Amino acid sequence: MTDSLSRRRALLAGMAALATPTVLRAAEDPARRNVSSFTTHRWQDHFDDLGVATLIADTASRALHYWNSDGTDYRVYPTSVPISEDLTKRGYTRIVRKKVGPDWTPTPSQVERFGWKYMPPGPDNPLGTHAMYLSWPAYLIHGTHDTRKIGRPSSDGCIGLYNAKIAELFAITPVGAQVRII
Repeated sequence: MTDSLSRRRALLAGMAALATPTVLRAAEDPARRNVSSFTTHRWQDHFDDLGVATLIADTASRALHYWNSDGTDYRVYPTSVPISEDLTKRGYTRIVRKKVGPDWTPTPSQVERFGWKYMPPGPDNPLGTHAMYLSWPAYLIHGTHDTRKIGRPSSDGCIGLYNAKIAELFAITPVGAQVRII
């Protein structure tokens, strides 16, 4: 019986030793943590008014913040963010179009780099079930069928949400909503 207890203690001590560096790294740099590291934002720090609705996509904490036109509805959604600084566009834009069941055409650089081709709506489409197009060409807020991407830098420039969350956001966000990517 003591051999069994000694083995268990040794195993638990080894597991704790392996986990300690990860826990310490997460405590040092909150942006390294996944979806639980949201940073709180106030819309007033970014916009003069709420307009028809306001969205702030925080690429550091990997979260999208939503406020309705009178500020009574505030929601936070976990997101995927661009995979590199080169692909990250920051600034002010707006929602110019929305589409359920979007099709996807890769940018010329995506075709060159990856050989990607046009994709009709469906389960393999990287835009998921819903897309909201920004005034910047080729930048969208959209869903994803690949749930592993949420909470990580994994996109070629877009902001991605779980399909269920983009459907919710899509339903409450009107065309013309102001957006800031930070």
